[in-house]
Amino acid sequence: MDENAHRAPDSLSTPHICEGGNLDCGSGLLLLIRRAMNQVPTGEVLEIRSTEISVGEDLPAWCRMTRNPYLGWRPAEDHNKYFVRRGGETAAESDADDKARNHRWQTRVHWSGGMQARVFCRNHSWTVGQPASFDIKDDAPSAVEYILGALAACLAIGFQIRASQQGVRVDELEISLNGRIDNIFVFIGGDSGGHSGFSQISGSAYVQADAPEESLKEIWEATLKASPVANTLLHPASLDISIRAV
Repeated sequence: MDENAHRAPDSLSTPHICEGGNLDCGSGLLLLIRRAMNQVPTGEVLEIRSTEISVGEDLPAWCRMTRNPYLGWRPAEDHNKYFVRRGGETAAESDADDKARNHRWQTRVHWSGGMQARVFCRNHSWTVGQPASFDIKDDAPSAVEYILGALAACLAIGFQIRASQQGVRVDELEISLNGRIDNIFVFIGGDSGGHSGFSQISGSAYVQADAPEESLKEIWEATLKASPVANTLLHPASLDISIRAV
């Protein structure tokens, strides 16, 4: 970002603040901006705070498309401030919340033999081994290990996002999880009692950050409450998956 491009004057200030933390425009910041902008009277200014440098490149384009004038940016001690005046709204902007709520994430899996399957998602792919394996070593992690890994990763990223929104710098973060399957014999065909999913997941998060422990616990509780993966485990989705012969 050009240090002098669209530099906002030091006299520009507003009571309307959107705390973006380290989110960029492609990872949810625009949704937060739109919601915050809805609370700003027409003609007044919204200050957007973010540590992500790419916002300075992407935000002006969004402002042009939505007819909310971009007034520039200026640096603060540990983030950048971006200023946008509340102007008009396009139909696309008005539909932003509905599009976000109704978005469907997609994956495709190909099995070509043996005990492995290949997952394809957007521009990524990875190998998954058996649904649940007791072997000491395998060529690929099991599906249930991916679930634990997805939960831990979701919590780690969610924690640092919320910490950044509160101005808390996270230096180190590690999460250790373990889980117990209710009845693994349901999966392998030796029993019909109970179910073959996790009945209990526990673990610990270890963090080094520039905040008191009580504040970190509050951020952690908010992270657990909002985690998409944690909520999927706590509030299972309905399944509607059919099979077709090809």
